[in-house]
Amino acid sequence: MEKGQTKTLPGINQRKRQWYEASSLFLGRVCLKLGFTPNVLTVVSLLCAVVAGLQFWTGNIMWGVLWMIITAFTDMLDGSTARAGDLGTVFGGIFDHVLDRYGEFCILAGITLSGSAHPGWGIFALFGMLIASYTRAAAESMGKIENCAVGMVGRAEKFLLIIIGAVLEIYFPTGIWPKAGWLEFALIIVGVTSLITAIQRLAYAKKVLGNRKSV
Repeated sequence: MEKGQTKTLPGINQRKRQWYEASSLFLGRVCLKLGFTPNVLTVVSLLCAVVAGLQFWTGNIMWGVLWMIITAFTDMLDGSTARAGDLGTVFGGIFDHVLDRYGEFCILAGITLSGSAHPGWGIFALFGMLIASYTRAAAESMGKIENCAVGMVGRAEKFLLIIIGAVLEIYFPTGIWPKAGWLEFALIIVGVTSLITAIQRLAYAKKVLGNRKSV
């Protein structure tokens, strides 16, 4: 999450983000009292993602799920800590954005290397997540759009899809169809919804920017 920035989002997304930012400030204040900075929490989130990927790789799916949840929680804390202490910086946002991508790679690589999903679907999901993120980053940096976090799914929803797939993989190991488990199915959904999200973000950027000339 970009540090300390309250951004304008269309419709329900704006209300949801405002509620989220207000409700998470308490946790940010707690982190400040404990001596944590936003960038430290960003690094902690990445380390948790690495552990999650390793757990998936070694077949410890439930531990992988647990560390994914911790990853998402610490990722939330970095933004709330920045807002609570007015510590948001442009570099902090870039740092968070880049390390999030490393974390996603570690988790998806761990799932793919575990044999729970065909490598092709793992690559497909990873590409979808990266292209959705890049589309937003390009719209915000090149197009100077205040926030382009629109679309079908965000990072949290993608994590939730993977977590649900992982839990189903534990309790219903036969999978949704022959030779394909729930985790693989989850990666397919993540890839498809991420690509749709990228298209939606392009459409939103086009709507906002119109025919504005490049500098």
